[in-house]
Formats: sequence, structure tokens, C-alpha cells
Amino acid sequence: MRETTTLLAPSILSADFTDLAGSVETAEKAGADWIHCDVMDGHFVPNISFGPFIVQAIAKCTDLVIDTHLMISDPDRYIPNFVKAGSNQVTVHQETCAHLHRSIQLIRDHGAKAGVSINPATPVSTLESILPDLDLVLLMSVNPGFGGQKFIPSSIGKIRLLHELRNQLNPGMTIAVDGGVTVDNAQELVSAGADALIAGTAFFKAENPAEAARKIRSASR
Repeated sequence: MRETTTLLAPSILSADFTDLAGSVETAEKAGADWIHCDVMDGHFVPNISFGPFIVQAIAKCTDLVIDTHLMISDPDRYIPNFVKAGSNQVTVHQETCAHLHRSIQLIRDHGAKAGVSINPATPVSTLESILPDLDLVLLMSVNPGFGGQKFIPSSIGKIRLLHELRNQLNPGMTIAVDGGVTVDNAQELVSAGADALIAGTAFFKAENPAEAARKIRSASR
């Protein structure tokens, strides 16, 4: 049996960038396991966020795992910089990598854990060949680009399918879900097979982030 404690990864994209260190401290005090960094280039997704310098700033003020999600074209070009900045794990998109095994190996060669993300319209089956080589799969449950979007219900079925595939091919791999995660749907996501929940708005915009974190992390299989 896998460990059933739900991992919480607040997405720094929803934090107060005028007090980045304070936002990270809030996440730490609330019991977060990772700090999730959404990197967007305005090309693969219709938004621009930040580069390695923000990851570096976060790394200076926390010992939490820094989980960097590269929603960018040509991620291989930037992987070394993000690992050097302090990323402990780096996730690339299946949709942007012409040579996905090479990208995964590049992440590993620089000393980070390696993950792959897929968009809501991308079938889980596209990951079957790469799954044994991964530390993490990140299922997008909204179309990437902006925080605060509504959860796409069909994502539950995809989590279940990935959970079954994971059990067959790579039992130690982590399943993370990002997009529309809330206190209200956390239990359903974890019951379907998710291990890590990425919460931006639901955490940083909550009246009581610590209470929101407690409720999300209490979800169990």
C-alpha cells in the first residue's frame, strides 16, 4: 500500500508577490509539503509568469521541496537554469517535448526529480511508454495559463486511469493534480488516486490558509 498522507503544494502564482517571503512562510506554517512554481512563457500558454530568479528567491527562504512546472516551449533550454536556481523537481509538458525521454534524462542529469504533465484534452495513454521513468505525473484539471479556473469534472476519470496505470508500471510514482483544487473536491481527487494536490487560489486567497491546508491534507484513500 502507498502512503496515504496527502501532499499539499501551494502554487506561488496565487501568492502576494509584494511579500514573497511572507507567502512562503505562510505555506510553511500551514504544513505545506512543496512550493509549486508555475512557469509560463506566453507561447505554450496564454500568460507570462516568472523565470529562475523567482525560484532562486524562494529557495533562499525555505527548505520545502520546490516543485517547478515548466509550461513553456523548448523546456530543455531552461531546465539547467531552473535546477541550478533551486528546483528539487521539474515537470515538463508531454505536448512540448519532441524527445520526452531526453528531457526527463536532462532533468535527472542535473540532479532533480523528473515529472511530466498533460493538458485536460491529452489522453493518459500517451504516458504509458514514459511512465516507468518518472518520479511524478502532473494532471492538469484546467487548461493551463491562469489561476482561479473551475475544475474540469472529466479529470476524475483521468486520475483513476493514471492510478491504475501507475500501479502496473511504476508504483512509487507520485500523481499530482493542478487546477481548480479546493477544500470541497480534495477528498474526491485523493479517492480517485491523487497523492499531491496543488492549490493556488484555494490556499493563498482563503480567509484562513492554515485551515484550508488542514482540510486539503486530511483527504485520504
